[in-house]
Amino acid sequence: MLMSGGVDSSVAAAMLQRAGRDVVGVTMQIPSGISPRHADAQLESRSGQGAAEAARQLGIPHYFLDVRDEFRQSILQPFRQAYRHGFTPSPCIDCNARMKFGVVMRLVRQVLCVEQIATGHYARIAERHGQFGLYAAADTTNDQSYFLYGIKRDDLKNILFPLGGQTTQRTRELAASYGLDAARARSVELCFAGQGNYRVALGAAPDAGPGDVLDLRGNVIGRHKGISHYTVGQRHGLGIAASVPLYVVRIDPERNTITLGDRAAAGTRTVSAHKVNVLAPQVLDEASRLLGRVRSTGTAEPCTVAVRKSDRTDGDSAIIDAEFDRPRQGVAPGQHLVLYSERSRVVAGGEILRPSRECT
Repeated sequence: MLMSGGVDSSVAAAMLQRAGRDVVGVTMQIPSGISPRHADAQLESRSGQGAAEAARQLGIPHYFLDVRDEFRQSILQPFRQAYRHGFTPSPCIDCNARMKFGVVMRLVRQVLCVEQIATGHYARIAERHGQFGLYAAADTTNDQSYFLYGIKRDDLKNILFPLGGQTTQRTRELAASYGLDAARARSVELCFAGQGNYRVALGAAPDAGPGDVLDLRGNVIGRHKGISHYTVGQRHGLGIAASVPLYVVRIDPERNTITLGDRAAAGTRTVSAHKVNVLAPQVLDEASRLLGRVRSTGTAEPCTVAVRKSDRTDGDSAIIDAEFDRPRQGVAPGQHLVLYSERSRVVAGGEILRPSRECT
């Protein structure tokens, strides 16, 4: 059981234990992405103490896995580079795919000789017709399947999500009934940034500094603080007065500019994604109509899907094009497109590409 010290993973461990499973707690040791002088810099030690205490309360063995070097290389560095290049990354997706269900899963097998791994995510894995699939949580308001699409298809059979069939309220009720101290633990949105926002983890020089703010015609209408402070679809904190609400519609790292437009300009129906991971290949091959999400929040919306070959030479051979029935707001390059079937099965997903209009 991957344990963070929070209520979700602690209750999931207790549920598995009560179901007769032989549970072993494992906690990743990861680096803090913020300055040692920051108030949250000791985050990794605090979360480790919480996980160890939860394991003690449950009476299960608990181990730490030191993955700090791998985390810096696979998560923290790409996170910082993405913002320097005008993208909006989702490090939680990368952490799930590369660390939890990649590096950690391999180490657990090699060191502890344990085949199955469980987490406190709100999602479901089900076997149907001899195939394992990833599905949205029963309570769609708590669903975290969007963050898990990067799991390899062959690994699904060895993964458990005990919380996938219940609400967060039920989880807290169980924590209290089990007498777990984790019932009072707060969740952390971005683990390596403490309780602060993502900017505290970007480093000393996250971008090229201030630059021009443009309107849709290319006219300079103001100055920005640095492109790492903005994301496509952002409305607040722009510092530009206008007669209509303005949104970030483009970020150009080469020119160090951001472009603002109205709500119509900020929306798009066409979304393309690369670095594709397919969890239900037959569904993707046979279905031209699926449901798509471009953010972790909100409902999946109907779209027409096509898969085409990429001209890239780095092994990324496929691109998914999704044409949504209605415009999607805040489609940010570097975020992720995740496709679902009508039965809430995760079909495939990939990283959203910058539209060609931004490359001209």
